Amino acid sequence: MDARRPPALSARTTPTWEVELLISGVAVFAMLQLPGWLDDRMFALEPRVGSDWRPVLLLFYIYSKSTAVVLAVTFAIHLLLRAQWIALVGMDSVYPQGVQLDRLRMGPIQRAIEEARPESSADAIERADNRASVLFAIGVSIALIIASICIFFCGSLLLVNLLAQSFDWPIDPLKVMLGLFGALMLPFMAASMIDQFRGDRLRPGGATHRVIAATLRFYTRIGMGRRNSHVVALLTSNGGERRMMAVVVGIMVAALLGVGAAYTAMGSPGAIGSYALFPDSGHLQLRSEHYDDQRNPARDAALPFVQSAVITGPYVKLLVPYRPDRDQPAMRTHCAHARLLQGDALARRLACLQALHPVSLDGKPLPGLRYEIASDPRTDRPALLAMIDVRNLAPGRHDLRIARPPRGDRRPDNDNPDPGFDAIAFWR
Repeated sequence: MDARRPPALSARTTPTWEVELLISGVAVFAMLQLPGWLDDRMFALEPRVGSDWRPVLLLFYIYSKSTAVVLAVTFAIHLLLRAQWIALVGMDSVYPQGVQLDRLRMGPIQRAIEEARPESSADAIERADNRASVLFAIGVSIALIIASICIFFCGSLLLVNLLAQSFDWPIDPLKVMLGLFGALMLPFMAASMIDQFRGDRLRPGGATHRVIAATLRFYTRIGMGRRNSHVVALLTSNGGERRMMAVVVGIMVAALLGVGAAYTAMGSPGAIGSYALFPDSGHLQLRSEHYDDQRNPARDAALPFVQSAVITGPYVKLLVPYRPDRDQPAMRTHCAHARLLQGDALARRLACLQALHPVSLDGKPLPGLRYEIASDPRTDRPALLAMIDVRNLAPGRHDLRIARPPRGDRRPDNDNPDPGFDAIAFWR
């Protein structure tokens, strides 16, 4: 071999390897940051929406983050596999004679096993090259499938929700969407099963044959044909349909369940860890969300808070964030007059919220407390503001309790019943 010329790549090398490396190298850093960005946006938007819009937001978040996670993992692993392939190509250039089994220390049995599996460096290079390309194709295809489901399902759910609110329909948009999706899929599944198990017995040109053909042709045109995702069709037809479909569906389910579990864990960080014997004080626990100088406004729940655990000034500044998922249904149920849009509607709505969030200090109600209309300065979300005079309080610990609006679905037999109030401890 001419030492002045590097060895050329095999003619069977994947021709897109340079583009694959470029895409993975450029996009992997963005994809690794995107899930965290989506988490921040979810926690920022969730307190702003009511129970009717929450399913739309939650599903869009889960599908979007699953897409980002699949792409991030795909690009990261693809870079590692391409690095392995490059290392094999380089080592083949340095050691063109390949693996020298006679120079390795092993017993006669293991040597016989190794010699029975002849494999050249070219074979190892080709296998590493193919493995990287197949992984890249699978990951990108799964991400596109999840993104397509997100656009179709969340977009349709958004439309149904808008129609339900515009015409005041007493329906559950999510249940309606699931019903419509099932009705849409039923003809396709029925036609596919009849074609697969009885298609060879149908008379060409007969009524049943024409109906089956028309049904499958329609669904193929709207994107449900076997070759609409050409990459998946290539993988399933050449790599084994059951095996490849199990891989595709398994990765999709794992991504969706993983994102859902991570979201639940982020909402209850104390549930992760060996804390079974730690004393649980329930609603009396000192939570950082209740103190403005300790809370994380980007991630913490929208709970009432005061300026600090230690109050040095004459007033406790209590902010009670407005939560559409609880306050809005409670106002409609318990304060029907609050929905009036004329006259003193502003004063009536404020009085309604005042009645839904009474405050007690050290177990004694504060009947003269008055809320002001304000906003959380760090999240710009609407809130109620109360300035509580604590100049005459004795030094030591004191407890505020802010009532929560009653929930219609509260169950007394729940293992963790809602206490009905938020407790905030502070010291003078």
